[in-house]
Amino acid sequence: MTTEIKAGIDDLQKNQKTGATARVAGKEKQLVALDVDGTLVDHEGQMSEAVRQAAQAVVDAGHDVMIATGRSLNATLPIAQKIGMRRGYCVCSNGGVMLRVDTDLPDGYKILNRVTFDPKPALLALREKLPTAKYALEDDQGDFLSTERFQDASFGLEAQAVDFNRMLEATAVRVVVFSAETNPNDFATAIESVGLHGVTYSVGWTSWLDIAAAGVTKASALEDLRQELDVDPSVTVAVGDGRNDIEMISWAARGVAMGQAPAEVVDVASEVTASVYDDGAASVLRSLL
Repeated sequence: MTTEIKAGIDDLQKNQKTGATARVAGKEKQLVALDVDGTLVDHEGQMSEAVRQAAQAVVDAGHDVMIATGRSLNATLPIAQKIGMRRGYCVCSNGGVMLRVDTDLPDGYKILNRVTFDPKPALLALREKLPTAKYALEDDQGDFLSTERFQDASFGLEAQAVDFNRMLEATAVRVVVFSAETNPNDFATAIESVGLHGVTYSVGWTSWLDIAAAGVTKASALEDLRQELDVDPSVTVAVGDGRNDIEMISWAARGVAMGQAPAEVVDVASEVTASVYDDGAASVLRSLL
C-alpha cells in the first residue's frame, strides 16, 4: 500500500460519519466490487433501470461499493455517478489506476495510484504476430495514444493518433490491441504464441487484448483497498463477466459470474446469476439489501 493510497483512504474516512458500524440495516456490511461492461451495462453500453436502482440502493444502504473495470478513468466516472456514488473508490484500467470518488473535491475525484510499465517489449512482440492490428495505449498522464485512429468508448476520451514508434517510447498504464481482421480463436492463438513476459494480460470477447503491468489486476487493487479499509475477506463480493474478472471473482468470498460469462469465468465463481440482458447484477445487488 503506497503512502498516497493510504492518505487518500484516510481523507475519505475523515469525511464519513463517525460511529459507523460493520452492519447495514441489520445485515453485515459488504465490500462489493462491480464490473461495468457486461455486468452493470450491456454490450451496447446501456444500464437498465432495474440495475441502476439496485446499485443505488446498495450504495445508499452504506455498503462499500467499488467499481472495478477495464475502462479508463473518464469512462468510469459516469457509471459511478449514475449509481449515486458520492464517496468511494473505483479501480480502473484493470487495476492500473485507483481513484477516490468524493463529490466535495474540485474534480469530484482524486487519483490514488497509477501502476506503469514499459510497453515496448510487448508491443514489438505483438506487432510481429499481428501486424495489421490496431494498438492503443493509456500513458502515465491519463492520455491515450493510438495507431490508425483507433478509438473505443472504454478510453473515455479521444485518443491521439501517433505512429507505432512513438507508442514504443511511452510509459503505459494500459495497452489495448484489437484486430478486426482476425477471428477470436486465431487471435487468442497468436497472443498465446507470443509468450508475453513482464505484464499481465487478458483476452476479451472479440479479438481484443488488454495489457497491464506485471501482477496488476482488478483483484490486486481491490486487495490493497480491502486491507487498508480493514474489511474482513469473508464479506467481499464481486460480480463480473469477462476474462479480466477471473482474478477478482476468485478473490471475493462471494464471486458471482454473469449468466453470459465464458466457461473459464464460470468455473472460478461461487455462483452464477442471470445474464446482463436479464438484469443479473440487479438480482445479486438486491440480495444485499
